[in-house]
Formats: sequence, C-alpha cells, structure tokens
Amino acid sequence: MKAYLKQGRIRKRKGLIISLIILIIVGAILYGLANRYLIEHVEVVITDEIVDSNQTAETVGTEPADTAASTSTTAKYDDWNYTSDDIQIQIEQVQTGSGADQITYYVADVVLKNAEILRTAFANDSFGTNIIENTSSIASSKNAIFAINGDYYGFRSDGVIIRNGTLYRDAPVRDAMALFTDGSMQTYNETEVSSSELLADGAVHTLSFGPILIQDGEIAGDFSHVKIDNNFGNRSIQAANPRTAIGMIEPNHYVFVVVDGRKEGYSRGMTLDELAELMDNLGATEAYNLDGGGSSTMVFMGRVVNNPQGKNEERGVSDILYVAEGE
Repeated sequence: MKAYLKQGRIRKRKGLIISLIILIIVGAILYGLANRYLIEHVEVVITDEIVDSNQTAETVGTEPADTAASTSTTAKYDDWNYTSDDIQIQIEQVQTGSGADQITYYVADVVLKNAEILRTAFANDSFGTNIIENTSSIASSKNAIFAINGDYYGFRSDGVIIRNGTLYRDAPVRDAMALFTDGSMQTYNETEVSSSELLADGAVHTLSFGPILIQDGEIAGDFSHVKIDNNFGNRSIQAANPRTAIGMIEPNHYVFVVVDGRKEGYSRGMTLDELAELMDNLGATEAYNLDGGGSSTMVFMGRVVNNPQGKNEERGVSDILYVAEGE
C-alpha cells in the first residue's frame, strides 16, 4: 500500500513538473508574439547606427521639428479641391459595377511646385516597430492638407527605410519605391540598389511594401504569386481588397488612389491586376502598391474621405505620406 501511495505521489509530481514546463513554454511563446507584434519598440538613430531601445529612449533624428506650416492664405479649397501657388489637388470619388461587384475608390491628382511639399511622417513622431496612430491623427499633427497611409514599415523589421533624407533601416529584401529631390519617383529592387546609391542620387523617401504596379511606363506583370511578408496573421493580397497606391505621371505630378473594400453593395475592393490597370489608365509612368486592407485611408483638409475597413473606422498605422504648405 505504501509503495502504491509513493508511486502516486511521484506521478503527481511528474504531472506538476510537466504542467509547469508547458506553462513556461506557452508563456514564452505568447510573450514572443506580443514582443514581435504588440509591444512598442522605438529605434533611435545614432550616427550611422540604429539602436533598439524600447520606449524609454529619446528619439533622435526621426522628424524635423516643425515640418508643416499653416495653410497658405492665398489658397482656395472645397471638399474635393485645393489650389494655391504651390499645390493643386483634385479628388474624385469613382464607382464602378453594381451589387456584389461594385467598387468604390478615390483618385487624388496632385501637382506640386517642388518635391519638398510631399513629405512623410511617423506615428507619434517615432521610428520603430508596433508604434501606431490613425492616419488622420498623424496628418493633423503635421497640418497636412492631404494624406494617405504609408507602407506600415513598423509591422516588419526588414526593408530599406529612408524618410526625409535619413536612413533608418537598411535590410534589403523586396521591391520598393523611392521619391527624389527632383520630384521623380522610381521603383526598384532593394537587393539590387544600395541605400548609399539611393541617397547619393537624391532619394528623400523610400517605401517598402509592394508590389510594383507600373515600371518604366509598363504594367509590371503577373501578380498571381506576389508575396510581401511571412508575418503571422497576414492575409493573401492577391484577392480583391482595399488598396492604397501612389503613381507618378511626371516629376512633381502624382496620382494617389485609395480603394475601399470588404463592404458588400458598396465596394468589394480591387485585385492587384485591376489596380495596376487603373494606374495605367490614369497615366502613371511609375506606380507602387502601399499597405492596404484596414490601413487604406485618404485624408483631405482634416476629413477622412473614404470608408476605412468598410466601417468608417480607421486602423492605426506606423506612417503616412502627406502634402503640406510651407517650409
């Protein structure tokens, strides 16, 4: 009897030990996922290095101190148009199809006097992973006239990220897009063009998402096997989805498209093939797909123009592209 009880106690101890080990493993996995996808990590630029410092570090060199000046007193604008000495913006809502096949999208034709007027900004003015803020909130903090979501660089730890002339991340992996001081836009492969070459050529901003939609005046090709990320929880990007894209018609003349989706009877979204064809029809000689889905947002004069997520609810993003008056 004593031997039987002893064996029972041994089995119980083993069970407790095994349960404890399982709990430790599960806890480590959950913490790893939270650390990768939820916990903010601010990265500080120090000379030529990027140092991961979590939230306690002071952010150095992320954003110019007062990048967006107030709206020009000579500007004329309404809900869909803006005209000043330096900026011309025309926004149009377009609907095609009907019923389950209806698509609703927004096209912004933007002509700028110089390249400095098209800028980028980080959520909370901080570079790093899992730092998010609504597109409209970031735009408001910069006195933006017009803004769209960027590439959500903070969801991943790779790519080449140059913003406002500063290199923040140099981990080439995918097709990307660069904006230059002469107002031109170029699409390229990060593994084939170095960050030093880009900066030497006058790159002011790079965005790393994709795919390239139009390159050198031609639709880039087959989008059926496009792969952007391997991150946990990613949706396929081949199907019809909400979209955000930027295209250049000529230097300092851009076209921005935001496609709504995931709301039956209003907009199903677009496939990449449809988006590329649209950008081609709009006259873009270079065009690039940015982060889409729930991120796709267009803001004009403080108003969210489109219907994010099909619910009129913005999703926090890590960065925006925006247009503003002033130095």
